[in-house]
Amino acid sequence: MASKIKLKTKLQGDVVEVKSLMLHPMETGARKDPDTGKPVPAHHITQLTFTHNARTVMVANFSTAVSKNPYFAFSFKGASAGDKLKASWVDNLGGTDELEVEIS
Repeated sequence: MASKIKLKTKLQGDVVEVKSLMLHPMETGARKDPDTGKPVPAHHITQLTFTHNARTVMVANFSTAVSKNPYFAFSFKGASAGDKLKASWVDNLGGTDELEVEIS
């Protein structure tokens, strides 16, 4: 299955700017289905992790207050062209996704 993560990097010197988009419904559990009137079950990313050459550079803990298809951006030092950057997430239902790209 193809990853539902989109990941872009922009390297300037040894600083890399990371932009990511996770395609995920991010349901809070508080919304009702308009057709049935029943609550839509909670389904949201709980943790997003970024690793640079197998070293963790960013961890974000999410809750239900994050919108559908969350966008996340940050920068870090110590990168070089050709290094590997991996984004991975886990959701409250045990679902996971990951994507690894080469920094350019």
